[in-house]
Amino acid sequence: MIRKNGMFLLKPKVGHIQFLNCLPLYYGLVKSCALLDIDLIKGTPTELNNLLINGKLDISPISSIEYARHHESLVLFPDFTVSSDGEVKSILLLSHFPIEELSEKKIALSNTSATSQVLLKLVLSHGYKVEPKYIISPPDLDKMLANADAALLIGDIALKYYVDRRDFYLYDLGLEWGKMTGKKMVYAVWAVNRTFAEKQNELSEYIFEIFKKSMDYSMKHLSEIAEYAARWEPFSPSFLIDYFKSLCFGFEKDYQEGLLYFYQLAAEIGALKTVPELEFIKLGSKVST
Repeated sequence: MIRKNGMFLLKPKVGHIQFLNCLPLYYGLVKSCALLDIDLIKGTPTELNNLLINGKLDISPISSIEYARHHESLVLFPDFTVSSDGEVKSILLLSHFPIEELSEKKIALSNTSATSQVLLKLVLSHGYKVEPKYIISPPDLDKMLANADAALLIGDIALKYYVDRRDFYLYDLGLEWGKMTGKKMVYAVWAVNRTFAEKQNELSEYIFEIFKKSMDYSMKHLSEIAEYAARWEPFSPSFLIDYFKSLCFGFEKDYQEGLLYFYQLAAEIGALKTVPELEFIKLGSKVST
């Protein structure tokens, strides 16, 4: 990699999910001025999935199910995910009926994510033996429930209904997955375009390191992040701290095992053709696993 005055000449295109659940991964980049070194592209999970898969991003979070579907063209960063061990708070099924009564009922699935759609189908079919009808919809709860009996929401809009539950039956899919399997759940992973990783390994490693420093900073300053986010979100700092602590951003062995089990079940219902291995980018002289 050619540098000028110690800086990389190439600015990698890096995706950023505009949800609160990713804020701890990115907040430290602002503090360190590392954003000057990257071209940050913001979008929903679905938008970033498509950009990365189509080669328009070099590095990005991607729905974990979409990594599995396109693993031939991607490699994973170690250490970075959006995961949970039980309750996740921001991936919710809101229903007019108890979950066990949803057979033949219509469920509207948010079009902003892919993993949560498969996760819900697994929870309903394996956990409750329920076979509803599904439609895809933009994430507007009133419009979704005008055409369906229940709705799947993710991200910040789901978090708002977690706080203000109204008169719905509410089911947290992280909690439901844990009850059904006893395993941890990985919703998003960070992936690198395979060609970029091979041609720009030093730059990929640099991006990994600045994200690692950002995460380390954020984990030590959750109160600061919560205070910052509470200025522009309808949540209290104490609620946001609790939310961030309910999430996992690492990729330890038990989370890898939970993800592979998710892939196995997804393949059984036809949501995946094959169960891929988790292939990590080579960082320096060692391969992280």
